[in-house]
Amino acid sequence: MNYQKLDAALATALNDVQDSQETSLAVFIHTEPILDSAAIAVLESLGVSGVSSEKDVFTATLSPNTISQLSEQPWVISLKRSHQLRLVKGFPISKLSK
Repeated sequence: MNYQKLDAALATALNDVQDSQETSLAVFIHTEPILDSAAIAVLESLGVSGVSSEKDVFTATLSPNTISQLSEQPWVISLKRSHQLRLVKGFPISKLSK
């Protein structure tokens, strides 16, 4: 695994997963700007939807083993953990925009 391509949150989450085959981690996959057909085929085989050569950021829910394999690909720039966003309650909108 190329840990230099992982953000801190993803690296920490990988340590907490019990089953390395379980697809449990939501990630952003940042790739080179123009993907070749082989890279597109790899992403599609992993179940990543909406893969095209015009995009360079993809989302997927992956297993630790798959994340390890992707981190070794030369066309993958970085892998980042995706977090569920929550609405902030009790804050007026005007305070959030400052």
